[in-house]
Amino acid sequence: MAGPAFRAAAVRVRTPATSANLGPGFDAFGLALGLYDDVVVRVADHGLHVDIAGEGAQTLGRDEKHLVVRSLRTAFDLLGGQPRGLEVVCANRIPHGRGLGSSSAAICAGIIAARAVTIGGPDKLDDAAMLELATEIEGHPDNVAACLLGGFTLAWTEGGAARAIRMDPSAEVVPVVFVPANPVLTETARGLLPRAVPHADAAANAGRAALLVEALTRRPHLLLAATEDRLHQEYRAPAMPESVALVGRLRADGVPAVISGAGPTVLALATEGTAEKIAAVAGDGWAANRLTLDAGGAGVLPLGGAGRDEVRGTGQR
Repeated sequence: MAGPAFRAAAVRVRTPATSANLGPGFDAFGLALGLYDDVVVRVADHGLHVDIAGEGAQTLGRDEKHLVVRSLRTAFDLLGGQPRGLEVVCANRIPHGRGLGSSSAAICAGIIAARAVTIGGPDKLDDAAMLELATEIEGHPDNVAACLLGGFTLAWTEGGAARAIRMDPSAEVVPVVFVPANPVLTETARGLLPRAVPHADAAANAGRAALLVEALTRRPHLLLAATEDRLHQEYRAPAMPESVALVGRLRADGVPAVISGAGPTVLALATEGTAEKIAAVAGDGWAANRLTLDAGGAGVLPLGGAGRDEVRGTGQR
């Protein structure tokens, strides 16, 4: 049987940063943020060429082990076969190892690009299948759901299959991220979690997670109460004591603040009137950035302007 046909033209995919958990929604909630990676993929006659600018340019491999390439290969297998060669150019702005979904952005970029360069790709790999595949590669659906769908997402598994719904966060919410200099491996952060938690803590988190849906979409004044967590943040404190301390200081001042994903980035859910003041709170050792909320999720964009010359930009659409 003949393999798939591929487009000759390159495709450009843009994927947003994401923040998972959002306090009580462990491994379920995700929020897409206005900070982006760009990946340009072209089917070539032979071989593999990978170019990286920005985050990870000095540390990431440029071979088959690169996460974008691995995701491309996995998607191509589902689409019917591998191309003879690939050229991959990554312009990375999402910090690595900081809890802002850099791995999910890479995974989603590879899957979307493979579908886009394969003729008939959307018919062979629909949106639900992309979520399934991204979850399989990542290991959990919270970040990849927000990356693919944009907005505020709730993800779960049902019968072994990944599912997600998207909601519109309130336009009043302004995310501010505090990114520390040093990363924390997701495996390290997960390794600190206990196998069991007190029933009272689980019950409290269930209530706060339900409240967070209402607070983040319609009643932002409830966000401080809605982002209270008892399941994961304090247990992870030994791996990121400065981050947990910053969350505590912000919350004591009435700011809804959480560990972003597995950390160590801190996410504050500010407002237009408070964002600049909150961004100045952390002090030395933190890169504080006011971001926008991403509404559209990952997607294919016009090719012009992508690459090294754009990597220093904010990435906002």
